[in-house]
Amino acid sequence: MVVLSVLDQSPVPSGSTPTDALRETVALAGEAERLGYHRYWLAEHHGTPGLAGSAPEVMVARVAAATSSIRVGSGGVLLSHYSPLKVAEVFSVLHALFPGRIDLGIGRAAGASNRTAAALGAESEPTSDQFARKVADVAGFLDGTLEEDHPYRSVHVAPEGPGGPEVWLLASSSDGAGCAAALGLSLCFAQFITPAYGPQIVAKYRRHFEASKPTDRPRASVAVSVLCADTDAEAQRLATSLDIWRLTSQVERGPIPSVEEAEAHPLTDTDRVRIAQNRGRLVIGDPERVRRGLMDIAEPFGVEELVVLTICHDPKARRRSYQLLAEAFELTPTGR
Repeated sequence: MVVLSVLDQSPVPSGSTPTDALRETVALAGEAERLGYHRYWLAEHHGTPGLAGSAPEVMVARVAAATSSIRVGSGGVLLSHYSPLKVAEVFSVLHALFPGRIDLGIGRAAGASNRTAAALGAESEPTSDQFARKVADVAGFLDGTLEEDHPYRSVHVAPEGPGGPEVWLLASSSDGAGCAAALGLSLCFAQFITPAYGPQIVAKYRRHFEASKPTDRPRASVAVSVLCADTDAEAQRLATSLDIWRLTSQVERGPIPSVEEAEAHPLTDTDRVRIAQNRGRLVIGDPERVRRGLMDIAEPFGVEELVVLTICHDPKARRRSYQLLAEAFELTPTGR
């Protein structure tokens, strides 16, 4: 049995506003809970006009307040911009407000241009060792396991209380997966970013997993880009918006073009090659085709949870995609 979760980047369709996109995120989260999705993760991007989610910790609070049972978390907090203690405090507060429902997903990418990253206060991109140290500090602050000789061993995270958020490391390479294994953390592998060698990377994570506690076990999920519609033809039509949007670099991407705008966009031979390559990262089609495609991904990874990212111009079509997917996998609706 495969569990489905949601990764939401709060896309901004052309003709709408970032405020509209954030409101749609809250509405979609309520629908995802009703449909039976397991988690709802909010992404972090900066300086990207086509993506409204720049503060996942704020959106986690808003979405958790608008729902009652679905797990809510970051997918993820970009730790290079922040202090480990502050991240631990923020998610401790969220856990206190919504106990048993909060996930802290941590990512290494800057999620911004160099100029924007500098404005956020990042002096430089952390090395693998520096990033691993920051992740270890976040986990240590949260569960009180900082090493005896750690300079901040006596610092306590408020509010203190039982339990805490689930900590996940988000990775698109063997470096990130290796960090998760060394620190004994759960791993979400971004197949929609790195479609090649993912099963091998996750298998290596499992082999090298070092448990922090006797009860810890390696746990992995896979994040996948999906577009599902009632027919293959409709899914292909909707995907033209994504084809054109992905031709620009992530930090330069504007609002998602409509299908009509995308169809009118002139293409070079290079553009067509890039579109074909990007389509290889997308599971697209009618419900049965998409279900088979996702199972074909889950099986070699050996995972029981897929985190689904869906982007298209029409918010109604995006909701429909998640609805069809829930029906195809026979998720159990909550009745909300």
